[in-house]
Amino acid sequence: MNEHLQAAKAEPLFNPLSPDFIRNPYPFYERLRTLDPMHQTPLGPYVASRHAEASLVLRDKRFGKDYEDRTVRRYGPKIMEEPVFRSMGHWMLQQDPPDHMRLRGLVVKAFTARRVEDMRPRIQQIVDETLDRIIPQGRMDLIEDFAFRLPVTIICDMLGIPEEHRERFYTNARADGRLLDPVPLSPAEIKAANEGNLAAQGYFQELFELRRRNPGDDLTTQLVQAEEDGSKLTNEELTANIILLFGAGHETTVNLIGNGILALYRNPDQLALLRAKPDLMTNAIEEFLRYDSSVQMTGRTALEDIEDLGGKRIPKGESVLCLLGSANHDPAVYPDRPARLDITRPNVKPLSFGGGIHFCLGAQLARIEAEIAIATLLRRLPNLRLDNVENPEWRPTFVLRGLKSLPASW
Repeated sequence: MNEHLQAAKAEPLFNPLSPDFIRNPYPFYERLRTLDPMHQTPLGPYVASRHAEASLVLRDKRFGKDYEDRTVRRYGPKIMEEPVFRSMGHWMLQQDPPDHMRLRGLVVKAFTARRVEDMRPRIQQIVDETLDRIIPQGRMDLIEDFAFRLPVTIICDMLGIPEEHRERFYTNARADGRLLDPVPLSPAEIKAANEGNLAAQGYFQELFELRRRNPGDDLTTQLVQAEEDGSKLTNEELTANIILLFGAGHETTVNLIGNGILALYRNPDQLALLRAKPDLMTNAIEEFLRYDSSVQMTGRTALEDIEDLGGKRIPKGESVLCLLGSANHDPAVYPDRPARLDITRPNVKPLSFGGGIHFCLGAQLARIEAEIAIATLLRRLPNLRLDNVENPEWRPTFVLRGLKSLPASW
């Protein structure tokens, strides 16, 4: 038992909002995989910490989303009257077939390999313009000033959000991410989430009207036209899924860029290797995804009794939380020191983008954005220094793992 595992020994097996867990969940995952890899939490759901069970649950048709039932179990029947939970219930991310495929099919063409590859020049332009503005200052917050701006601009491009509307998206505080955490929200958090959701609905309703009057070559126009064909998309589904696309289109990429840069600076040998061999960047991105995943967990519900999953019986209707960050460190799949960052690691293939029918639509876009952002940063700022490598400020969330800030200078 290593020193990190010993440090975690006195802690509950799964307490994802404790400050120690937020700072570094990986010793706690190691303890889960060792002591109780299919652990039932005090709140009811099971957590799958090994790669084998997590991967199976993501792909097995005996598991689904069953969002409303799962949410009602956690909060009680009145929760679906809250605007934010009602809106989330329409997300394609929360749907089972056939609604899932109907909704996903409306947007999948925007994320084809060809269309995403064609975005490379635009991504490079945004990164260079951002650095042109920042470099003379000699300092920046790598999250707010750099990592955040790129994916927000790209998803604004894709959604057809006019240039004159974008400043609100650059300057408004990021959502706190707690909506997706397995620990229930407080009444104050639900109130704040409702307010944010209603404000987003208000803006996007204005955007829909704009795109009805002035159609463009963008996702919003495409979805507005699907809404007008009422058999394809209702107004509630349109609004909810635009909000989802905006959030998912930037949130995890911000974290991938930030977590990846921090990982490099915490491992100077790997930083030096990547500077010396920039052709390793594509593989390095896969290793960043594995090493410190932007998304640490996703959940499914058993659609029938499961007699044996990692030695446990999972009753129909019970939730299983797949710990992607833990699966990505499972020595059964990554036998060569999984806790070590190794940008030359072969056949990484992390679970960070999920699996099965809900595999992340924007996975390749996120990879390319992170690849261009980090490569350009290292090339243009060879003297970049991070002010606080050892104890940076993490956002107080579990499912979406990312830094609140990362001050840097040169």
